[in-house]
Amino acid sequence: MADENTWGIAHVYASFNNTIITVTDLTGAETIVKSSGGTVVKQNRDEASPYAAMQMAEVVAEEVQDAGIDGVHVRVRGPGGNQQNNPGPGAQATIRALARAGLEIGRIEDVTPTPHDGTRAPKNAGF
Repeated sequence: MADENTWGIAHVYASFNNTIITVTDLTGAETIVKSSGGTVVKQNRDEASPYAAMQMAEVVAEEVQDAGIDGVHVRVRGPGGNQQNNPGPGAQATIRALARAGLEIGRIEDVTPTPHDGTRAPKNAGF
């Protein structure tokens, strides 16, 4: 078991207001570490910044390695639904910081929810 890597899943939710990282085991049932942008910066406007994401990812990576996990598969999620489909500025910075902190990065997948028709569009305001 010495050369066998232990893997987890890093769920990264990156909106334009915040970035949230949750690391679970491979089943997704057991949460190992959770962190959000508000835990590392003082101003609300900085929660979604790449700087906050990097600081957060370093702390998360340290705790994950202490829990015995060597590598993570990354699942990136944007706001989705009827909002913006591309993830916020913290997504790339998070992945880069996790790799730099010594975690092996496996698969990177986009799990942003997309509507298969969605809700009805708002009516024209009469202009």
